[in-house]
Amino acid sequence: MSKVLIHLIGVLWLCSWLMLTGEAQVVDELKYKDPKQPISVRVKDLLSRMTLEEKIGQMTQIDRSVANADVMKTSFIGSVLSGGGSEPLPKASAGDWVTMINEFQKGALSSRLGIPMIYGIDAVHGHNNVYNATIFPHNVGLGWILTWFEGLVRQLLLKSELQGFLILLLRALRDPRWGRCYESYSEDPKIVREMTDIIDGLQGELPPHARKGYPYVGGKTKVAACAKHFVGDGGTTKGVNENNAVIDWHGLQSLHMPAYIDSIIKGVSTVMVSYSSWNGLKMHANRDLVTGFLKNNLKFKGFVISDWQGIDKITTPPGSNYTYSVKTSIEAGVDMVMVPYKFDDFIQDLTLLVKSNVIPMDRIDDAVERILLVKFTMGLFENPLADFSLVNELGSQAHRNLAREAVRKSLVLLKNGKNQNAPLLPLPKKVPKLLVAGTHADNLGYQCGGWTIKWQGFSGNTDTSGTTILSAINSTVDPSTQVVFRENPDADFLKTNKFDFAIVVVGEPPYAETAGDSTELTMLDPGPNIITNVCGAVKCVVVTISGRPIVIEPYLSSIDALVAAWLPGTEGQGVADVLFGDYGFSGKLARTWFKTVDQLPMNVGDPHYDPLFPFGFGLTSESVKQDIYGRAYWIWQLEN
Repeated sequence: MSKVLIHLIGVLWLCSWLMLTGEAQVVDELKYKDPKQPISVRVKDLLSRMTLEEKIGQMTQIDRSVANADVMKTSFIGSVLSGGGSEPLPKASAGDWVTMINEFQKGALSSRLGIPMIYGIDAVHGHNNVYNATIFPHNVGLGWILTWFEGLVRQLLLKSELQGFLILLLRALRDPRWGRCYESYSEDPKIVREMTDIIDGLQGELPPHARKGYPYVGGKTKVAACAKHFVGDGGTTKGVNENNAVIDWHGLQSLHMPAYIDSIIKGVSTVMVSYSSWNGLKMHANRDLVTGFLKNNLKFKGFVISDWQGIDKITTPPGSNYTYSVKTSIEAGVDMVMVPYKFDDFIQDLTLLVKSNVIPMDRIDDAVERILLVKFTMGLFENPLADFSLVNELGSQAHRNLAREAVRKSLVLLKNGKNQNAPLLPLPKKVPKLLVAGTHADNLGYQCGGWTIKWQGFSGNTDTSGTTILSAINSTVDPSTQVVFRENPDADFLKTNKFDFAIVVVGEPPYAETAGDSTELTMLDPGPNIITNVCGAVKCVVVTISGRPIVIEPYLSSIDALVAAWLPGTEGQGVADVLFGDYGFSGKLARTWFKTVDQLPMNVGDPHYDPLFPFGFGLTSESVKQDIYGRAYWIWQLEN
């Protein structure tokens, strides 16, 4: 063999070897794309490849209204969300939502490193932005019952057809004058702690020997949970939204912190910071609590996210020194910032702060490492696009049945008969004529409350599908029973009609956040007049639809039976199920019902405790024994 040929073979062999080893090096280098690698290795590998621009993009969350594929690609946006009422188009279907979100995701995936975005949903009581979704009872009605019906906790979240994270509200509500009262499970921190079991429903049950503080999401049909609002927002002065919680460290720990501790132990993925302050310091600026306690003491390894334009409100007026707000919030420990619109300003300011060595690079790396950890844990790198096969789960009959069951068990019977020997409930299904009255009897929007389709909720029956209480009554009574509906019947109408009994449904209008703050806590007019007129002329059961206890004392003596239905959602049939005795009343008050607003704040255990109905109160009706046995059998089935 000639020397030339030998040399040529050697060169070819060397080139082949270099090509093979070079390819191996490329494969080896892209560890973040290899699902067989440990998540910690993937995170470290990806973080080492990222530019400052890409890192800050990951720390940015924007609203869907300013998002598109190009923005996702060029600004490296880490997350998109839908705020209350933010939808792709009016009455958008689940398929429309998936199409929109997948377009955003494809933009993110087309960026240099192909890091998938995470989509955030304010799902307060079901997938409440989405037309035809099942709307479950708001939290105010669920706290007590779900501590009894533990299996229901694990079912009360829909399978998600969207990759993202959903919220879990963990405040102990201490004053019903607060406009977010209905978002709380109870005034009792023990009940709020028990409700952290919902994390298992959202994320999947934590595997044995899981590392404390690390996020966990168990598969494609699960979502990342977000515990909010850290911390103390349920204890602000006079219940004013975004106000100051004046309480010592022991009080904060014993009343407001326990559920966060439990949620971290259960692997919650994200924590959202509160608008409110603790003893005068805004939570978005509180390094001692966010970094010192949450991250360092409690060992939380997921990421911390701001509230909607939350960092702007560090200053007064909001946004008056935006660069300072960016600096202070990031230094405090906020990892992802909900901008949600002017994201270029946030990116520009944070970039300048890092390049000027005001914010150290290791703080940025810590934030991005946490965000990437959650994304890898969710499986977004392997399954970045939403699954169309799940769209029919939204609003399914199985979910509506579950919501109807939750409604039945959330109702609290506060009075049954003007004396103990003459109960009015359960109502007979077969009578000649019954009256249904009230502002809330045939209004699906009122029945659902705030955070339903629109941020502040809606009025009427056309914005989504469901069953009003009037419709439920019509479908429950005997066909021979005449049901007459008159929203506000006058005295002449009541005199000229002979009704066997009346069902009066009254309460609060929908509201959310600050719009719901109230110093009076009265029902919507003409609710009081309806009660006075109807209950003065015919035996009546009054059903209140409200996000909290409301003023009822002046009318109580004229009412034969009183039911607190809270905000039951789309499945009004659950109310009729119990009124007419197919199921018994079993609900209890997880929130003290005051006599007058002058008593507030008033919670169980207070020295001045003198309620109209105490914490834990709730009468039972005739069918409840059967229901208790049914509950025991149902739980046995679930566990076996």
